[in-house]
Amino acid sequence: MNTALRIPERWRLAGRVLAAFGIASAVTVTGLPGVDTSGTAVAAGPAVTTKIRPGAKRCDERNLGKTYGTTPRDSGFPNDPLGGNFNASSSLPKNFNYKLPGRAYDGLGPPTAADKAKAMSKFPNNTEKNYKAWQKVADASGDPADRAMEIYARFFNNNEGLTFDHWFENRYIRNQTNNSKGSAFERQLVKDFRLIGPDWLCEVTVDLIDAQGNVVDSRRYDAYNKKSKEFNEFKSNSELTNKQLGKDRKIARLMPDHKFRFTGAKPFTDGQKKKINDFNRYVSRLRPGAVNPVRGNQRLYNSIPQTTPIRGYSRYDRWFAPGCQGAGTTTLASLGSASTCGTRGPLNERINNSGRTLNEAKQIQAGARRFDPRGTLPRGGPGGVDFTTMELRYVGGLGKGKGMQYSMRADQMPDPDNDPGYGGQTRMNLSSDALFTWLALTPDKFWVNLNPDQPDKVMDATFGKTDAGRVLLEADLMMKHDFAEALNPDKHVEGKRYWDTAPRRNGIPCFPGTRFWIEPEPAKVREQDGGIYILDSPMKVSDQWLDVDYHVPGSTECTDLTKAEKTAIEDSVRLNVIPLIQDRVNKDPKYADLRAVYNARVAAEYIRQQDAKSPNDFHKMINSNDVSAWPLRAPNQNWTRDQVWNRYMDSIKKGIEWFELKYGGKVYQQGVGGVDFSKQPKQNITRTRFNVENRDLDNTTRNSTKSDDASYRDTDTLYLGGGPAKANGSDPGGDPAPTPKPTHTGGGKPTGKPTDPVTPQPTRSGGGQAPATSAPNTPDPDGDLAHTGNTVPIGLITGISAALVAAGGTLWWWMRRRRTTG
Repeated sequence: MNTALRIPERWRLAGRVLAAFGIASAVTVTGLPGVDTSGTAVAAGPAVTTKIRPGAKRCDERNLGKTYGTTPRDSGFPNDPLGGNFNASSSLPKNFNYKLPGRAYDGLGPPTAADKAKAMSKFPNNTEKNYKAWQKVADASGDPADRAMEIYARFFNNNEGLTFDHWFENRYIRNQTNNSKGSAFERQLVKDFRLIGPDWLCEVTVDLIDAQGNVVDSRRYDAYNKKSKEFNEFKSNSELTNKQLGKDRKIARLMPDHKFRFTGAKPFTDGQKKKINDFNRYVSRLRPGAVNPVRGNQRLYNSIPQTTPIRGYSRYDRWFAPGCQGAGTTTLASLGSASTCGTRGPLNERINNSGRTLNEAKQIQAGARRFDPRGTLPRGGPGGVDFTTMELRYVGGLGKGKGMQYSMRADQMPDPDNDPGYGGQTRMNLSSDALFTWLALTPDKFWVNLNPDQPDKVMDATFGKTDAGRVLLEADLMMKHDFAEALNPDKHVEGKRYWDTAPRRNGIPCFPGTRFWIEPEPAKVREQDGGIYILDSPMKVSDQWLDVDYHVPGSTECTDLTKAEKTAIEDSVRLNVIPLIQDRVNKDPKYADLRAVYNARVAAEYIRQQDAKSPNDFHKMINSNDVSAWPLRAPNQNWTRDQVWNRYMDSIKKGIEWFELKYGGKVYQQGVGGVDFSKQPKQNITRTRFNVENRDLDNTTRNSTKSDDASYRDTDTLYLGGGPAKANGSDPGGDPAPTPKPTHTGGGKPTGKPTDPVTPQPTRSGGGQAPATSAPNTPDPDGDLAHTGNTVPIGLITGISAALVAAGGTLWWWMRRRRTTG
């Protein structure tokens, strides 16, 4: 067949690759205008010419509803002033709105038998006529129940064998997003870059035609400048598809006087930049002397979907929602669509639509890519978020009846198509449950302790029934292993340095009998906009000399160390060992859970403080010591503190890290322990420092409660948020501007209609109170804020500390040595 079609050898592999990238998706979602689907195209020859299909509208007329007599001189996108083919604007991100009314029905469950019978009742044997009939009924009545029937009827018209949840998100919502978001982004670019006047056409289609005059392929461009002969492609997620680029190369060969430009609303990844650069080099080889016939432009935007939740039809989640934290029996699933006590927002949507496993995430990612011809998925697609890095970074909107607004920070996945992010629900559950645990328990319970002399003081029994307590104790044991590994002279020069300088007995260096524990460094925060920004929340590893009574049979200890020798050991440990461990605690992925629950601890302390000033929705649970609503979750539901204790003691007996010292050829083992979160010191940085070091973070955080793709400036750091939202547009603590209500018709019920007009202010599915600009004369509460909710300086809780010391319940770190023959 290749011979008959005369396809050059260099195009054969490209053709197979392009076919694999989902050509069916574009046909299914939007169609490919001009492609002959009757079968005659199979026998047609390769494209030998092109033609711009007539009928395209001027950009100003299509997007702005009016025409301009001339094209302004400053019309169009800027080129790189340094002469490169890629230009990135340094301006702060802008927002653009688009309609997404279908999201209001994300609380619909799979249709029951009764639902199916009703949805199919209009035309029992014709699924297409059924959904069109229900669409007319819903448009006329404005009743969400009728719109729900239309959605179910559309689902039954689908013949792909998908589950309802998968179909709803990846077909129904995806189609709405493609149509609305893509058009809204185009409209915003037309306004911002003045793509007006007679030179600019939008939605231009180029047909590829063979020698017999048959259209063998087509390519649609978002905009075309007739004067400069430049085709423009707009991608709100800055991701170029190989399929479209393959067609671009053909058009570049057949239209040698035309240029190409790709404009994205997010930072282009290195991979996307390479695609632009490779295409530029290809076209430059075709046209010697041409200067950057292919260019890229980056201007950051946040897309804001407009959705008004509808009581009984919209999904609400339990995460960070004080109003629906029942006595341990209320779950996300049991909240259902009828409840409105929970939270909504872009973060919730990204999590609910991500995979629980890697395999599931890959399937979701591939399916979403297939149905995204206009590049309207959030950057990276459903698997673009590294959920393991997600941490709570903003809490605000507190007040009686307001719940809580939140924003979390996470990294982008570097290669989401091959290695997508997954497990978002697990991380969200951990952060939310930890926040409520820190609020419900009194701070004197926030410690764990692995000490061979104190098997009865591992951790508070109530704290041990929560995932927050589990994370702390597991981190304690993990740090013991890391400490042992850090002392291995074969792996770390610092470890060798310790052994070389340690005091000796009989020529053998002494082990550091040192107490170690993790505790918070002062967190850097900024309190403004009615909330707290958690900017940095480091943890430190502290140490102190400690003697213990427990000895493994046959072990030999340095029992006669002088005070000076003990001090020398402490100093050496601080110099050589602690920096390694502390770096891991703050950066290593295996401590990510510890960092997540600690950030929740910082947020909880702020909530305590605010409640002490004026009771909020968390008031009843604070210091209640009732954590029954946040039990250990699967797969750790059967976890116990005794299991960790036994693993700890087993490691003492068998050794954690084995290595052979160069002192007498002997082999040693050792182990260590403790985490203390009873303190939560923080320092509120100045407004000036906040603005300089975190430029635009307040704006990014505000947008994160409304946009599912709010990157922090031009980095790979995402902010995603949400908050409380009441149905039918009632938004507690919301923006000063009125929240748009659904269109009312006939019976006076909200329509949720896909064709409702755009309203000036976006309805936020995230709900809650967005961080507002601070009043200019508001006092600036700078300085040390290390206090609990009851105003007792937690850094100075001497009574609690003394009680723990007297009871032997402080956080002991312990080391010992056992010598064996080599």
